Amino acid sequence: MQAVAEGRLDAGSNAFQTHLDRCLGCRACEPVCPAGVPYGSLLEQARSVARTARPTPPLTRSLLRVFASRSGTRWALAGGRLLRASGIAGLLARWFPRAGQAGVVQRGMAMLAGSRAWRPERLGSPGSTEDTGSSEPPARLPAPSPPREMGAGDPVALLRGCVQTGLFQRVQAATAAILEVNGCTVRECAGQGCCGALHAHAGDLEGARRLARRNIEAFEAEPGTPVVVDAAGCSAAMRDYGHWLAREPGWARRADGLAARVVDVTAFLAARDVRRGAPLEGRVALHPPCHLHHAQDLGDAPRRVLEAAVPGLELARAERATECCGGAGIYGLTQPLLADRIGADKASALVETDATCVATGNPGCMMQIAAQFSRIDADIDVAHPVELMYESYRRAGLVR
Repeated sequence: MQAVAEGRLDAGSNAFQTHLDRCLGCRACEPVCPAGVPYGSLLEQARSVARTARPTPPLTRSLLRVFASRSGTRWALAGGRLLRASGIAGLLARWFPRAGQAGVVQRGMAMLAGSRAWRPERLGSPGSTEDTGSSEPPARLPAPSPPREMGAGDPVALLRGCVQTGLFQRVQAATAAILEVNGCTVRECAGQGCCGALHAHAGDLEGARRLARRNIEAFEAEPGTPVVVDAAGCSAAMRDYGHWLAREPGWARRADGLAARVVDVTAFLAARDVRRGAPLEGRVALHPPCHLHHAQDLGDAPRRVLEAAVPGLELARAERATECCGGAGIYGLTQPLLADRIGADKASALVETDATCVATGNPGCMMQIAAQFSRIDADIDVAHPVELMYESYRRAGLVR
C-alpha cells in the first residue's frame, strides 16, 4: 500500500485492486503490529490512489454521492424508513435471490429490515409475577439511584450524523435522554452532517475532507465542549480528522482541536459516575465494533457502563468476540459473498451464547448482525448499549 501511494507500484493491477477491495478496514492489524504501522490510514491512501487507476463502481459512486448531500441523505433515508415500516424491506429480503446482482439488493433490504427496533419487553424485571419456571425468590439487587438535584449540567454536543439520524432516531433519542439524566446538557450544533467515514473507507478522501470541514465549522460553535458520538465508526473517523487535513495549513489545527474533543458515548459514560437504573433480567451478548475496539482501544467501555448502570443483566462474551462482523460500512454491498461468510461466523458465535439480545454500538454492525440472524431464523434482538440503559432508566422512572 505504501509503495502504491508513493507511485512505486502499479495501482491498476488486478492483484492489488482485488486484495484492496477485499480488506474490511477493521484495523485489527493495528493493535497487534509491533511496529505500530497505521494500516487504517495507509488503506485509505491506497484506495484513493486506486480510484485514479480504475473507475469507481456505479453502486459505490451513487452511495457516496447520496451521503455527500444533506438533502440526498434525508430523502434516501426517509425512503428507507418507509420500506422498513411497511414491511417491504423484509419481504424483498426474503424474495430476492442471494446470488448474482440480485444478491446485492437482497443484502441491502435485509440490512435495512435489520435496523428495526428491538423488543425491550423480552428483558424481564426481577420480582415480576411472570412464571419463570422456578420457585426460587429473585436475587436482591440494588435499587435505582435516588433523584439528583439537576442544575444547568455539563454541556455536551451530539453528532447527529446521517444513518443514525435517518434510521436510528431511537438511539439518538436514548443517548440524549441518558446524557441529560447523568447531569449533561445537550447542545445542538447546526450545520453538521455525515462524518465522512464511508467516503474515506472507499478512497474518496477529498469527499471525506469536505464533510470533515463542514463538521469542524459546525462544532466550533461550541468550543471546548465534548462531542459525544453514538456510532463507533463515526467517532473513529472524527478522531482521524487531524490526519485527513494534516496537509491543509488552514484546517490542520482546527481538525486536531475537534478530534481531541470527540468521544464515543459508551466511553464518555463509563468515565462518569453514572446513575443506576432499574434491574433488567436477561442474557445479553456484547459485540464490540471494530472501530471501537481496534481503532480506539475502547472495547471494554460498553461492558463497564452497562455493569455500572444496569443491574441484573448477564453479559455474555461470544467466542472470538473481537472479530469483525462483516458489516464494515458499505462492504456488505460491495463484497456480498465475503460479508455473508464473515457475518455467518459472527452470527453462529453469538447464537452459541444463548443470549436473547446482542448489544453493539455501531449502526453497520447492528444491521449486519440482525440481517444474519434473519437468515438463520435466530430470534435474537440487536440493540445499542444506550438502548439498554434507556430501558433500565425508563423502568426506574428516570426517563419517560
